[in-house]
Amino acid sequence: MQFDRFSGPVLSLFRVVTGLLFLCHGVASIFGVFGGSRGSGQAIPFGLWPGWWAALIQVIFGTLVLVGLFTRLGALISSGSMAYAYFVVHQPEALMPLRNGGELAVLFCWSFFLVAVLGPGTWALDTVIRRHRRDELRAYTPAPAQVT
Repeated sequence: MQFDRFSGPVLSLFRVVTGLLFLCHGVASIFGVFGGSRGSGQAIPFGLWPGWWAALIQVIFGTLVLVGLFTRLGALISSGSMAYAYFVVHQPEALMPLRNGGELAVLFCWSFFLVAVLGPGTWALDTVIRRHRRDELRAYTPAPAQVT
């Protein structure tokens, strides 16, 4: 069986699930829903550094990655924010992610990095826009040059 034919749709599903989970973390932290920030039931106070800003990144770029719009940029920024979270928040506690509670930050970081490198997959707004532009270019026929 040829599994390569599933790579585009599977990458899209991976991107959607990763973006949705990231978005949910941001919404939980900003609005105090879904168990709130870190399961506290509370929202992070407006503007509090770095938590509230990290949650804002999660909402904005999680949404963009989820729908597949500006996917590579959104995934790269998301990956970077999770690398920051790991090295600034978790790693000072202990070296290994299992000891410092940073497994989720590491998984998000590498998941978004994978999406940034491989692209959005078959089912993404970026893909639809790219196809539409390609079709417009194919349909375009320049007017003949006029000789005067």
